[in-house]
Amino acid sequence: MVFRYHERHMITKIPQEVKNILRTLTEAGFEAYIVGGCVRDLTIDHAPKDWDITTNARPEKIQEIFPDSFYENDFGTVGVKVVPFLPTGKPDREHDVIEVTTYRIESTYSDKRRPDSVQFADSIHDDLSRRDFTMNALALDIHNNLIDPFGGLEDMHNKLIRCVGDAHERFNEDALRMIRAIRFAARLHFTIAPETFQAITNNHGLLTHVSMERISDEFTKIVMSDHARHGIQMLHDTELLQHFLPELEEGIDVEQNHHHTLTVWEHNLEALQHCPSKKLEVRLAALFHDIGKPASKQGLGRDCTFYNHEYTSARMTKEILHRLKYPKKIIDRTVLLVRNHMFYYSVDEVTETAVRRIITKVGLENMKDLMDVRIGDRLGSGTKKAKPYKLRHFEYMIDKVSNDPISVKMLKLNGDIMIKDLKFSPGPQIGAILNVLLAEVLDDPSKNTLEHLTQRALLLKNENLATLQGLAKEKIQEKREEDDQNIKKKHWVK
Repeated sequence: MVFRYHERHMITKIPQEVKNILRTLTEAGFEAYIVGGCVRDLTIDHAPKDWDITTNARPEKIQEIFPDSFYENDFGTVGVKVVPFLPTGKPDREHDVIEVTTYRIESTYSDKRRPDSVQFADSIHDDLSRRDFTMNALALDIHNNLIDPFGGLEDMHNKLIRCVGDAHERFNEDALRMIRAIRFAARLHFTIAPETFQAITNNHGLLTHVSMERISDEFTKIVMSDHARHGIQMLHDTELLQHFLPELEEGIDVEQNHHHTLTVWEHNLEALQHCPSKKLEVRLAALFHDIGKPASKQGLGRDCTFYNHEYTSARMTKEILHRLKYPKKIIDRTVLLVRNHMFYYSVDEVTETAVRRIITKVGLENMKDLMDVRIGDRLGSGTKKAKPYKLRHFEYMIDKVSNDPISVKMLKLNGDIMIKDLKFSPGPQIGAILNVLLAEVLDDPSKNTLEHLTQRALLLKNENLATLQGLAKEKIQEKREEDDQNIKKKHWVK
């Protein structure tokens, strides 16, 4: 199906450097189209992130037309270097690359990911027929002629995601397409067509052929989408989730106590959906914050308890994110937020000392993220207010004590002074003493004077490292037990 397309004047939204490539190929006597996701995004008025061009010109001819290009693959894709233009029409930076690919058809996919061989095609229709979904099987030329042989526009109008041709064949070609369908549904809030949805369910076992890195990349996009809850639910409904995140499904039908009306599964999904942050680690923490509840549950019915589930959830989160091959920085920050999401705060009972202790555990730079996890937790529990008075007061207290000594770096005494003036030997003993001093100063910031800390350091100078580490740990453990007891109170702030 080929027709002139005027809606939203798509051609006017194509960057000048992309138009230049289309025009140059056309003037050289070849067909040329922007294709795939960029056309899809233009039709729904989204800004495309990437621009792909397809043509009937063979790779060697593309390189001849564009001397400043390179061809380093077996898939007919030539990288054309361009000078991007700003909206003003002035060049931006040099040597951005736009991929130009020869029409192609593909053979079998033995590894469920890559074609065993690639053959060049002469027809744009043949090229579009190998693509995953109808909304991605669109092509647009420089004259605004739209190629839509599989009804992609109509499917988008109906908010449907449908495979091109036989869905079973498409998923056997690349099993990751099953998660991609769900990712698009979560991003666009579309529905997956019944036959495509059924094909995903029937073929969910194919996901075992896909690397964890590729699965993780799609899962991240689902978690970061505007309709993440919709996406996670579909991963479960199609049986895909069990292949890479079975721990999350353990919360299905697990009832909670009188603080909740939802099951653990429902609550975790709602917490993710209502999390206000756009940071990946915060949204992951919202999804996983209660993942340890099924393993921590004691008792039955509405009087059950989940004491210390935050520590179980943190341990499970670390194992899951390692398995999903997330970067260490994302893992560490997510685990930190999960472990500390149960912080207790009461205007009448919690002191500035307790607030400083929370900041020390979490880090001042992470407090906003911790609050966002709590907001998702609260709204995911059915409460109407994201921030009740107690949490607003807590934010006030954070700001109030933020200049107090809450880290070793903020102590008036440091390692350099201890070595130079107090004649300490360089080594781990210095750090251990500073940790002991910080624990004392957290309780009483007035002790953060060079004179007082010097006296305390000299008294501790002859203690061995193990004793110092034990002393610091004892002080920390004592306060942690106090916090845990507060959390167990029925009136803690959710």
